[in-house]
Amino acid sequence: MVQAVKKAVLDVREIPPRERHPRIFATFRALQVDEAMELVNDHDPRPLYYQFRSEMPGTFTWRHLAAGPEVWRVEIVRTAAGPAGDAGACCGGGCSGA
Repeated sequence: MVQAVKKAVLDVREIPPRERHPRIFATFRALQVDEAMELVNDHDPRPLYYQFRSEMPGTFTWRHLAAGPEVWRVEIVRTAAGPAGDAGACCGGGCSGA
């Protein structure tokens, strides 16, 4: 197994909620295969995991680095190129995504 290179740490705690998922997906789309991002959040990002699993199947791994109660950290590694036009739409939380 190839060790992922950490490319970005994205702390979304100070980002307005409606902007978080689009920013996270934009950061993920910018990764090359075998590059990683570390997500820092103020709540369990489980809904985001399900969105990744639905929209980006087979293109990532997800590993919890810290699990609350105040800070959650997750390493997301890009394991394969995504589909044309990669995901990035909001999960329905009122953001400006499609």
